Amino acid sequence: MDPLYASAIFLLGLAFGSFLNVCIYRLPLDLSVVTPRSACPGCKRPIAFYDNLPVVSWLFLRGRCRHCAARISARYLFVELLTAGLFLGCYAYCGLTLATLKYCVFGFLLLGLIFTDAETKLLPDKLTLPGLALGLLFSLLVPVRDLASQFLPGILNLPLSADFAARLLSLVDSLLGAALGASFIYGAGAVYLRWRGAEGMGFGDVKLMAMVGAFLGIKLTIFTIFAASLAGSLFGLTTVLAVWIKRTHRFKRRFANLQAARRRGWQSAQMVYRHYQMPFGVFLGSMALLALFVGNQFLHWYERLW
Repeated sequence: MDPLYASAIFLLGLAFGSFLNVCIYRLPLDLSVVTPRSACPGCKRPIAFYDNLPVVSWLFLRGRCRHCAARISARYLFVELLTAGLFLGCYAYCGLTLATLKYCVFGFLLLGLIFTDAETKLLPDKLTLPGLALGLLFSLLVPVRDLASQFLPGILNLPLSADFAARLLSLVDSLLGAALGASFIYGAGAVYLRWRGAEGMGFGDVKLMAMVGAFLGIKLTIFTIFAASLAGSLFGLTTVLAVWIKRTHRFKRRFANLQAARRRGWQSAQMVYRHYQMPFGVFLGSMALLALFVGNQFLHWYERLW
């Protein structure tokens, strides 16, 4: 990496991370991300530009408002650093190319959706739908190189230039990835609804996976879905076990029999998990980022096993 370019991209990432914090806070409230100026949620006073510098201002003010000393969430600091680190990672992975721009945009959108879903359990259309359109557009500029690009040229004999045919096949790969991602999540949600009588997947997850598929194509979309399912399952099991242990210790004071305390604690843990709404978009978005950097390597390793 060129140190000058790397520094510039890192600083650019900090600036976009600062803007992303505005999106995370305002989009679920259906507020403009442009106006008015950022203000303290405690005293409502506008934040001066020198108190709105990425990372530096939060550290200097020790995570508090200058005027009323209200706490400012550490999420602002983490999002800025994560966005900058992600931009730098994309540059290290792809160099100074259009692919870096594509994946920086993709990562920016994913980070916004991950943190918004974690905080509000919402996946705003103002991030997913423009993301879907951008994924399809970028497929014309940066080849997706998925199944259609591998198999269709040998089947179709189109009277097109090689460059135009490659871009067209890349767009087809992007469309197929979007369709697969959206339909898989929609189908899983429909099955869960019929089985449990409650909504398991929202349309926000469907749109998120359509966006992921448009950027990554079919194979990495499949990787994202199964990796997210595994991560979500492990998180759910860990949550149930943690609640069970905690409730068992609490019920020990009420039940002389340890077995009875464990049984009651398990019933309580099941009840908590049954009514807990898991922000699955957090796992989908996180695994899509993982797929971006190591998905193809994992798939190549898996293919060699067979």
